[in-house]
Amino acid sequence: MEFKKDNFSEWYNEIVETSQLSDKRYPVKGMNVWMPYGLKIMQLIDRIIRDEVDRRGFSEVQLPLLITRNQLAVEFEHLKGFEGQVYWVTRGGLEPLEVEAALRPTSESAMYPMFSLWIRSHADLPFKLYQIVNTYRYETKHTRSFLRVREIHFFEAHTAHVDYEDAERQISEYLEIMKSIAGRLGLNYLLDKRPDWDKFPGAVYTVAADALMPGGRTLQIGTFHNYGENFSKNYDITYETESGTRNYVSQTTYGMSERLLGAIIGIHGDDKGLILPPEIAPVQVVIIPIPSAKTDVNGTAAKIAKTLQDSGLRVKIDDRDAYTPGFKYNHWEMMGVPLRLEIGEKEVDGNFITAARRGISGRVKMHAQDIFPEVREQLDEVQKKIMEKSVQFHNDHLSSISETYEVNKDGNAYSVFWCGSKECSDRFEEMTEASCLGLRVGSKKKGKCIICGKDGHEAVFSRTY
Repeated sequence: MEFKKDNFSEWYNEIVETSQLSDKRYPVKGMNVWMPYGLKIMQLIDRIIRDEVDRRGFSEVQLPLLITRNQLAVEFEHLKGFEGQVYWVTRGGLEPLEVEAALRPTSESAMYPMFSLWIRSHADLPFKLYQIVNTYRYETKHTRSFLRVREIHFFEAHTAHVDYEDAERQISEYLEIMKSIAGRLGLNYLLDKRPDWDKFPGAVYTVAADALMPGGRTLQIGTFHNYGENFSKNYDITYETESGTRNYVSQTTYGMSERLLGAIIGIHGDDKGLILPPEIAPVQVVIIPIPSAKTDVNGTAAKIAKTLQDSGLRVKIDDRDAYTPGFKYNHWEMMGVPLRLEIGEKEVDGNFITAARRGISGRVKMHAQDIFPEVREQLDEVQKKIMEKSVQFHNDHLSSISETYEVNKDGNAYSVFWCGSKECSDRFEEMTEASCLGLRVGSKKKGKCIICGKDGHEAVFSRTY
């Protein structure tokens, strides 16, 4: 296997293939097959997302895949933003369609005609929906599993509010949700307000969460858009106020995709393979019985497995006769299983279990009689170590610089002072290949623009996926 630090791109591709997460050999370029293990991880990520939004009052819906050209054309700026990436359906069977339809590139144009029917009164607001569906964009750049694909596993939340101030409160809630989801996935990230030329088409502004990846690039893992009344005016989404007048709603959206899985692979993994946070590991505990002619290790392994499964953990016994214990250790390390339990003759005779934790060196012993609390404790240790390493990696690869000559040619993200002009942004990108992610959210730091010397605020520049 390629070493991660030497060739991240090849390492990443090899991890995806060897761990059987995705198969890119499907005949349609950029539309990959979700393999069982990769799909299960994504489903567990979706479970976290659903948990976080459901408990904050969102309801899940699922809208049709097709969006008519007329629907898209209602918001011209929106159509313009995606027109080069849209897949068009022009026939039904052998008959040409009267109105061409698009495979949804995103769902504003599908959602908002329905919003105009569903929202009637101020009592209906705030209106908070989400869906987890596939979206389709004809991405012409180099495709790569989970990072840049043409069929995208996509979460999108859409809300409507009585006014802009309430929409702003929703953006704050989105940021809380993102923080909680990322914490459960062991991800650290930058939070930036995109420059106007890079905001979502039709948005008043866009905030993005960007994860620093090995290889010197950042990966956008979440976006938050305040639309104001831009879409509601085009789709005629109004509500009756308490005084009987009608006002346009203010709207927001929040989007994430399978890039979350790409970030998990890239940031947490090592030269042995995947490292999965316990909450999203399809197998949280693998038990390896070590054959013995004197002791019933398989019987003991089965009892331990049942105890842990009854306590709610996802457990697998690897009792395949054709493979050595060493082969099994390497296999389950590759698959990112957080905790490995080894049960041999000495463990059975001594009434203990030997445990190896993914990403943490050394083995520990556990009491077999009270196994669940100790297993739970060690899974928490794995999660803690994953987060610590993520934070350290983030800090090590975000460089604060005041002069362009300080740019590290090996590739980092750069925190600089920037005046906000596109001219200075373009000039910095020409000199460094790092593009503007935007102003850092929450930062009050001020200084002289790294290009022109005028007053500026803290911004982040990076090469991106």
